[in-house]
Amino acid sequence: MLKVTGLYAYYGRARILSKVSLRVDRGEILALLGRNGAGKSTTLKSIIGLVPPAEGTVEFQGEAIQGQRPYVICRKGLGYTPEERRIFAGLTIRENMEVGRQPTREGAPYWTPEKLFELFPNLAELRDRPGSQISGGEQQMLTIARSLMGNPSVILLDEPSEGLAPVIVDKMSETILTLKQEGLSIILSEQNLSFAARVADRATIIEKGQIRYEGTMDELQQNAEVRNAYLSV
Repeated sequence: MLKVTGLYAYYGRARILSKVSLRVDRGEILALLGRNGAGKSTTLKSIIGLVPPAEGTVEFQGEAIQGQRPYVICRKGLGYTPEERRIFAGLTIRENMEVGRQPTREGAPYWTPEKLFELFPNLAELRDRPGSQISGGEQQMLTIARSLMGNPSVILLDEPSEGLAPVIVDKMSETILTLKQEGLSIILSEQNLSFAARVADRATIIEKGQIRYEGTMDELQQNAEVRNAYLSV
């Protein structure tokens, strides 16, 4: 579904990513793990076009998309939920969701507001409330719902568990597993290994902008040396 090969990215003259390669297959969840500042968010932003890669390729469903504008990439069926959430504070929950609406696309799950309100019952109760008047957890749900309104085949989730109460984190893991059951492919950027282990099939670890480890989530769980080297605080 999505394949990244040899990706380099810069902020000004500072090189942030070096030869990053990863992939996610249909119906699979890949956890992109690493400490704060390791390059996880930049990797997702490079894939979606917010930080144009200086070198390397990004292939989505067999098409090279590197260098294209973010809105063009999104229209091809690649969704993105930013760490900063970036909801529209003056719009209601329902209106925020409508901002992300795109036509149906072959091979991708089809989402309607009603279906998303079933997935996120908290949002259903608040559908007419402005975005400025909902909690952080509800904002995170809304950000994902808005992306799903684009009917993506692959979605990039940047730190979906960050800053959330444990009960909301549990609900978020259930939601992500539901998305997988719907046939969605997911790249999940996370610092929370426990959260990632609940949902991901495979793990890729990035450190100082370079890929340091790839394997199944079970293999990572059994490899204390790798976890201590790249994930421990």
